[in-house]
Amino acid sequence: MKLIALALSIFLVSGFFMGLSSCQKDTSCIASIKCVDSAGNAVGNSYVMLYALVKSADGKRVDTADLRTNGTSDADGAIKFTFKLPAIYDIYATKYIGGKKFSGLSVIKLEEGQTVEKSVSMHY
Repeated sequence: MKLIALALSIFLVSGFFMGLSSCQKDTSCIASIKCVDSAGNAVGNSYVMLYALVKSADGKRVDTADLRTNGTSDADGAIKFTFKLPAIYDIYATKYIGGKKFSGLSVIKLEEGQTVEKSVSMHY
């Protein structure tokens, strides 16, 4: 009888701990950016920077390294960034084509546990 009670206790305790780990959901915030021209064509190999301006004590807006990331889009103009917390980021995308600067600005609002897609329209 004690053996059955011990086995049942071990089963219930292990089931409880396994249930705790399966309840945690992924809260990653993913920014999926696509760089396009005014016609909607992909602009591959573009430099993309996400940044957030913070208001300082004197009321000025400043860019901090803690709230900035960057990378280069793939040949299809796409790039993804993953963050732990939701936030609102400014997007700056640029590429030099034939000696001219091709760039675009946008804003993305990241939501907890979601992938947010945003296109950045780039112009000369």
